[in-house]
Amino acid sequence: MNLLDDIASCRLCTARFEATHTGHQPRPVVRAEASARILIAGQAPGARVHASGLPFDDPSGDRLRNWMGLTRDQFYDARRIAIVPMAFCFPGTTAKGADLPPPPLCARTWRTQVLDTLPNIQLTLLVGGYAQKWHLKSGSVTDTVAAWRTHAPSVYPLPHPSWRNTAWLKRHPWFEADLVPHLRRHLAEVLA
Repeated sequence: MNLLDDIASCRLCTARFEATHTGHQPRPVVRAEASARILIAGQAPGARVHASGLPFDDPSGDRLRNWMGLTRDQFYDARRIAIVPMAFCFPGTTAKGADLPPPPLCARTWRTQVLDTLPNIQLTLLVGGYAQKWHLKSGSVTDTVAAWRTHAPSVYPLPHPSWRNTAWLKRHPWFEADLVPHLRRHLAEVLA
């Protein structure tokens, strides 16, 4: 059995997920091939991704693909782009419908092993605070994303592309005016 098969059969969080408001079973969603040159490190799958089994298969994914300047086919080419969230399963929601945070157990158990299978990564997108804290040991998302030039061109910290962050994007127009065009140019070079 290979690593991705081991991850697909992981049930470490079964009791945790059954105890959530959604009461669901684990369904790991990760894409990682050794040939990938780009790594997208997100938070955890949402409910739609849990249902489809395809990462970023939701409006957040539409926004992320727009930021990257990629079509769906380009984005889902696992030979070129690995999608490895901080937790591989939908963590569930609270009774009020808020997503629960990614369980740290997933990253402790699997993250280093998966990253070790990706020797060709030239560009990493850190989508949201959980990925930024793990990879960069950083503070707030705003401060980390504002300091993007410190990490570019090999790493780009991004806010989460959720609709919930639309107000953040309006308050920080430099993100789409400065960072996004730079990211698109560098992505095109890496994928060429």
